[in-house]
Amino acid sequence: MKFFDGFGFSGGKEFFTQYLEDDFLVVGGFSMGACRALEYTLNSQKRVDKLQLFSPSFFKSDEKFKKLQLLYFKKDKKNYINNFLENIKNPKSERYENNLIRNEDIKKYFDLKLCNYESLKYLLYFDWNQIKELKDVKVEIFIGSEDKIIAVNEAIEFFRQYGEVYYLKDKGHIL
Repeated sequence: MKFFDGFGFSGGKEFFTQYLEDDFLVVGGFSMGACRALEYTLNSQKRVDKLQLFSPSFFKSDEKFKKLQLLYFKKDKKNYINNFLENIKNPKSERYENNLIRNEDIKKYFDLKLCNYESLKYLLYFDWNQIKELKDVKVEIFIGSEDKIIAVNEAIEFFRQYGEVYYLKDKGHIL
């Protein structure tokens, strides 16, 4: 399986092992990595049977929101990233001992050096309409009900026309 990590992440594939189909004909990606997984699938010379998108970075088309995100990032990257890290964790992580994702797990796979203005701009302005160009590829989309990063309802509405959407109750950005 070819897997693409999200904004600032490296090696985070293991967060999704319970959902991943680990086969050489499957491509997957998390958040910004979902954008890259789609692009890879569209441009690959290799056969791809399935595309798995985990919390794809799908945002409202509100230009003001996107410009403010970029402005806040430029102004205070450290604070922006701390806020981002707080918002991506599972909302129940402090209350449930058996939750697989804890803050220390997130930080283990997160690298501030991988976060830059161009990457943020890429994910905020990614054109998901490219998905219409997919041919003969099964698409699975995994979205958490408590995701504080993406536009959950809009993402579900958009992606349901292109694949099978799994709406996971009580799950955040890192499902």
